[in-house]
Amino acid sequence: MVFFRPVALLALALASSASASFEAIAGYEPLSIVTDHNAIDKDQALIESLLATGTTQSIQQAKDVYEKGAFSKTVATVTVSPSLATAIAKGTKLSGKTADGTQVDGTLFEAYTANSGTLRFQYEVNSKQAQYVNCQVGANPDPNIEGCLATSGTLAIEGSVDSITYSYSQTTGNTNERTIRGFSTGAKAKMNDCDNCPYPMYEKFYNYYGEFDYADKWVQAAFALQKADFTNGDADFSLYGEAGQAQAVKKGTAYMNVWMYVLRNLEHALDNCKEGCSTAGCNDGPVHSWDEGVAFYTGSLEGQDGAGSGVMPYALADKRCVNFKTCGDLADALTGTSHVNIEIFRYFKLGLGKLINGECSAARPDKEKIETLMLVPLIQGTLRYAYIVENKAAPSEKDKAEGATFAAAVLPAVHACNEEDAQEIYDNMKVGAATTDFKAVKNAFERQYGCMKIDGKQVGGLWDDASGKYFEGAGPAGVATTSTLLAVGAAGIAALSMLF
Repeated sequence: MVFFRPVALLALALASSASASFEAIAGYEPLSIVTDHNAIDKDQALIESLLATGTTQSIQQAKDVYEKGAFSKTVATVTVSPSLATAIAKGTKLSGKTADGTQVDGTLFEAYTANSGTLRFQYEVNSKQAQYVNCQVGANPDPNIEGCLATSGTLAIEGSVDSITYSYSQTTGNTNERTIRGFSTGAKAKMNDCDNCPYPMYEKFYNYYGEFDYADKWVQAAFALQKADFTNGDADFSLYGEAGQAQAVKKGTAYMNVWMYVLRNLEHALDNCKEGCSTAGCNDGPVHSWDEGVAFYTGSLEGQDGAGSGVMPYALADKRCVNFKTCGDLADALTGTSHVNIEIFRYFKLGLGKLINGECSAARPDKEKIETLMLVPLIQGTLRYAYIVENKAAPSEKDKAEGATFAAAVLPAVHACNEEDAQEIYDNMKVGAATTDFKAVKNAFERQYGCMKIDGKQVGGLWDDASGKYFEGAGPAGVATTSTLLAVGAAGIAALSMLF
């Protein structure tokens, strides 16, 4: 006999597990504070802005933000004088004051060793996104020190009559312990060497590239305009100038570094979920990891309703649905939220409910659905730029770099299904490709949709607004398009290449 959990009971379980109400993330209601995680998109946005400025200085500043961070997980490293004779445990609550005397709360980031001359203070995170942390320094070229600890003062220790006298530099002492680079450089430990690892999708990327930190190697080579050598998928960025560099970096950071780390958090949640546990709070840790994954996928700039203008994978899905006529509940509209995001968030919410109830194994299919859906915008991006590069009279370096990076972000998943089709896509889309054959790229993807569990309808077809039809040969999988579109090709391609 099949047992169905009543919806009302599931809702009650969700409500009872939460001790507070937290701001929604594009309609998803987290059950833990992840506003600091959500703010990693501000690093991405700043990287993109600095790359767009295009000066030698701004490109270096973008690299600094990538490597050192600016907006997420802020920690102050202060000099303690005199040092304390007793040790203090990690996580102990501390409080100090800003320059204007406002109290600032935090915790001990690392255990303090007796007689040590330094201490690390992690700023408390507010559950409201607009006020999550008011100290944003790191590699930020325009730092906000308003909410930082004053340059000198005392720190009160919760539960103790003792206090800590400290001093430090606000501009160099406030750093970030969460960076977009760290999502890749920490991948080996967090996605390969951990219990229940390697994680399935990460393993595909490692097997393809032959590097645990493949995403960082891609981004660093693009910054340096040098060649990135991999087992498969080499990229010679010495062929690019600033236009190509900017695309390879910013799409690499968002759709290679961040994209994979979203999945890491979902996997981590499932790894730590206690099957069948009915004790209140026993799965709070896994729930928090799941919430983190949603935050990294979406970002703070999308707002509580998802109607904002973000820079993370969520935003890409909404952009591409306009190009491929896959917006809306039925994946057949040109406006609104992408069908991909609607479905991903449906599975985010379902997975959350199952984690709350200790239905750990039942949540895994939700993760797998999310994982597959996240591939769709990457496929769409590759197809879009394959079409532009082949058909545009003079495709730009920007066009080619966008196509190459989208392809790099999805090729390992294709390769795991069929090496020959992955090579076909790579040969047509790689950095420095002599020619690009859109039909060859499209056919190679479509041959592997079944293996990749991709629904061709969710990918859709490249839509020509000028004619109100799909571009010739660019319709959804299995849908023929006619040569009547040739007459509007030039105008359509021009319009297409100007979007996003």
